[in-house]
Amino acid sequence: MRIADLPVGSGRIHRPVLAAILLCLVPLLAGSADFTKYHNYQELSAALAAAAAAHPDIAGIETIGKTHEGRDIQAIRISNPAGTPLDQRSALLIAANFEGDHLIGSELALYVADYLLGAYPADAAVKQRLDSQVIYIIPRVNADAAEQMFAPVSSGRRTNSTPFDADNDGRIDEDGPEDLNKDGFLTVMRVKDPKGPYRISPEDPRLMKRADPAKGEAGGYAIYWEGTDKDNDGFIAEDGPGGVDIDRNFMHQYPYYQSDAGRYMASETESRAVLEFVLKHRNIAAILTFGESDNLIVPPNRRGESGPANPVNLPDFAERSVADARKTGVFPESPAGFGRGMRPFMGESEGGPPGSGGRTAQTQAPAAGRGMRVVTPATTVNTGDLEYFTAIGSKYRELTGIRSAGFTRAPAGAFFEYGYYQYGVPSFSTPGWGLPGAGRPAAAGGSAGETGRPAGDVQRPGAPAGLAGMRGRGAAAPADAEAVPEGIDLRLLQWMDSEKIDGFVNWTPFAHPTLGQVEIGGFKPYAITNPPASKIAELGASHAKFVLYLTSLFPRVKIAKTEVSALGAGLFRIKAEVENTGFLPSALAQGVTARAVKPVMVQLGVAPEAIITGNEKTSHIPALAGSGNRQVYQWVIRGKPGSQVTLKVVSQKSGSDAVTLTLQ
Repeated sequence: MRIADLPVGSGRIHRPVLAAILLCLVPLLAGSADFTKYHNYQELSAALAAAAAAHPDIAGIETIGKTHEGRDIQAIRISNPAGTPLDQRSALLIAANFEGDHLIGSELALYVADYLLGAYPADAAVKQRLDSQVIYIIPRVNADAAEQMFAPVSSGRRTNSTPFDADNDGRIDEDGPEDLNKDGFLTVMRVKDPKGPYRISPEDPRLMKRADPAKGEAGGYAIYWEGTDKDNDGFIAEDGPGGVDIDRNFMHQYPYYQSDAGRYMASETESRAVLEFVLKHRNIAAILTFGESDNLIVPPNRRGESGPANPVNLPDFAERSVADARKTGVFPESPAGFGRGMRPFMGESEGGPPGSGGRTAQTQAPAAGRGMRVVTPATTVNTGDLEYFTAIGSKYRELTGIRSAGFTRAPAGAFFEYGYYQYGVPSFSTPGWGLPGAGRPAAAGGSAGETGRPAGDVQRPGAPAGLAGMRGRGAAAPADAEAVPEGIDLRLLQWMDSEKIDGFVNWTPFAHPTLGQVEIGGFKPYAITNPPASKIAELGASHAKFVLYLTSLFPRVKIAKTEVSALGAGLFRIKAEVENTGFLPSALAQGVTARAVKPVMVQLGVAPEAIITGNEKTSHIPALAGSGNRQVYQWVIRGKPGSQVTLKVVSQKSGSDAVTLTLQ
């Protein structure tokens, strides 16, 4: 029977209306979330709760922290609790929506949770994973900023709600962007200015380019955020609501002196909640984040450097108009100044991409004027780990079909890098969707990150950036303009046109109270960082497949073979082989270097004095390679014939195993 054939009764409900109602109820009747839309905080919380309630035997939800505005940061645990205790199983952590404008990450995380719960136990692969492993999912880390997508005026704010004085004028959040033309979007303004460094793009008149005087090009335009100078400091919309970019707030390559990174590392309740969670769950063997940085579509190159970022220039140009406001009261950034001049001493990390001072943990350099040597933090993937990132990235592209990213930014203070460099496990990040075409390839043997400064760090209204820029109307081009890579604006716009996506506000005249005649337009907030909602289900399905693949690679230690031989006079020889049957090693090379992953422990259950020769009672393996690699142990012990001895192997990330041996 068709919906249109259903009787409508005496209430005279029109069949099209009834059909629409029933179609909306289908996801609920099926016991799954609605993946035809983006979910606000209440909807996401309800969907997560419903999914867990429908499968109480394998799912549980906990609140791991609260946002500045008091919203819960929730994590769902998915696993069959029968058998091995959960904290002794290998686990995958999926975390998303660190950046407030990247809501597709939340949807993909929710889809994966919904898929796993719905497929268990019928799907053999899902059953195997949930019976032997644990999957933790934190679908929305930055709930306050994400909620701005559903506000009456769409802002695209990336930062959380911590108040922050972005221009150091003693006032907080007093001069943010305004919806001057009342279209419901905060976009940008372009104004004719003979000193302006920008020109209309010859490739598409909707876009702007920086003029290149070396090519005989003249500018003629300045670009600002949509708004006015409410605090009369010479800048437009430089201090909007919100303050800290959560994926700039973690400890690895923390971008010191950038205002959107927070007052100090892990300063925010959101970042601390995630850190406390992973430190509490040391069985996490891999991390997957859905965010605005990438190491899956473009895996690290042969030097371990991340692929190039893909900036969007138009909002970046607007952000540069207020960059000087961020410098008020900040240490100078010249090499001789305290600010930047001290940064190499503090670890050579200025928030740039790997490659801009990318020393490994083994790199040592003499300290100035002394004989001591200084070890700098690793900023490139350890060469011993590269094969895993390459192989997993290749499979990611195969399973998802994503071969070219859209907007991405260089990681600095990002959680997924903390996960690899400091927590010591395979850690991946992906925007979760891409654009058609080949994208921007990395340079042969290197990456576009080698230009020396963070590329593609496009900010949104209310999200200060600390970029070099212009002051006031008619300012000159920033001195480092040539170091900024070409944006993907044209590719993005062409994709929107081909897919009939309403993601760009055409330029329209507006009489500005101080600038005079301007034009307002540009990319709509969220259109740069999120695909249409109609793509969510397809993307979710492919990422669920990737999650199953990723968890199939986990290391798994076991006692593969044992032998007991009686030597006479109460002496026995015990021989054992410990094997890693998984693809990944029990610890990555970086995990060993950082001492972040405990060695595999092999322990024979006898008194130390009973061991005559051979291995110690307790031995440790820093890293046991996967794919069937084995480590052999032997002991000659004194014991009573017929008595039993326990041999066990324990791994922090790879599970455990034990056997009971009879001395005979």
